[in-house]
Amino acid sequence: MDLRHLRYFVAVAEELHFGRAAARLTMAQPPLSQAIRRLEAELGVELLHRSTRRVELTDAGRGYLARARRILHEVDEAAQEARRVAAGAVGHLAIGCVGSATYSLLPALSRGLRRELPGVDFSFRGEMLVPDQTAALRAGGIDLALLRPPIADLSLTVLPLRRDRLVVAVPADHPLATRRRVGVADMADADLIVHSADRRSVMYDVVLGLFRDAGVEPRIRHEVGETSTLITLVAGGLGMAVVPEPVAVLALEGVAFRPLAPAAHVDLAISHRTDRTEPHLARAVAVIRRIVQDAPHG
Repeated sequence: MDLRHLRYFVAVAEELHFGRAAARLTMAQPPLSQAIRRLEAELGVELLHRSTRRVELTDAGRGYLARARRILHEVDEAAQEARRVAAGAVGHLAIGCVGSATYSLLPALSRGLRRELPGVDFSFRGEMLVPDQTAALRAGGIDLALLRPPIADLSLTVLPLRRDRLVVAVPADHPLATRRRVGVADMADADLIVHSADRRSVMYDVVLGLFRDAGVEPRIRHEVGETSTLITLVAGGLGMAVVPEPVAVLALEGVAFRPLAPAAHVDLAISHRTDRTEPHLARAVAVIRRIVQDAPHG
C-alpha cells in the first residue's frame, strides 16, 4: 500500500470535501478521487459515501481513519527519530572515569552533557583504573573513557584533554605538611601509598618513574585500587602519596596537598574505540573536550 493513499484518505476524511482536500494536498481533484477509489478497491470496502452535495465516512471509513492516523503518526515519528539519530541528538553512552576525573570533572560533565545533549542518556562509572577502562572499551562495557595515557592499544582512539600537575598528599600532622613544596628526595624515608601494581595502574608507573629518575628507592607500604581509598589512608597517617592535583578537590580532613618539586605532570585524555563513529558519540566527545578545557584545574 502506498503511504500517499493513506495521507490522501486522511485529508478527505477530515475535510469531507474532495475540493478542499485537494487544495490542502496541493494537487488536482481528479487524481485525488482516483487514488481514493484505488484504495477502496484494494481494501475491498467502501470508505466514503459520495453524493452531489456531501461526502460522509462509512463505518468502515471511520475505523480505517483512526488506524491510518496512527500509522502516519508512527511513520512521521520514525522519520524524526532517524533525523535525531543522524544529528547525534539521541542515544546512550556509558562513560568511565579515572579516580581524579571522577571527583573533579564528573559533576560538571553530568550537568553539561545533560544540558547540551538532552536526548542522549548518559551513565557514569567512576574510580576506574586505565587497564579496566581499556578492557571495558573493547568489550563495549563503556563507550568513552577519561583516562591517563599512554595507551598502547591501536584499536582505541586517544584524544588529549589537558595536563594535570602532580602533588604530594601528606598527612596533615607530618613535618612535610609545613613545606611549601615537597621533592621526591624528601620522601626517601617515608611510607608510600600507591595505586595497585597488580592491576597495572598508570599512576603506579608514573610514581615509580619519578623515584627512579631521582635515584631514590621508594618504600611502598600500601597498594590500593581506588583514589578515594588512597587519600583516606593518607588522612589516617599511614603514608603519603603522589597524585594528580585534581584529587585535591576531595579536601579530606587530615590531608595536606603540596606541589611536587620539581614540577611534573600527567596527561588526561578521552578515548573510544576507533570503529565507533556514531554521531551522538562524536558530539559527546566535542562537548566533553570543551567542558574539560573550561574546568579549573592545577
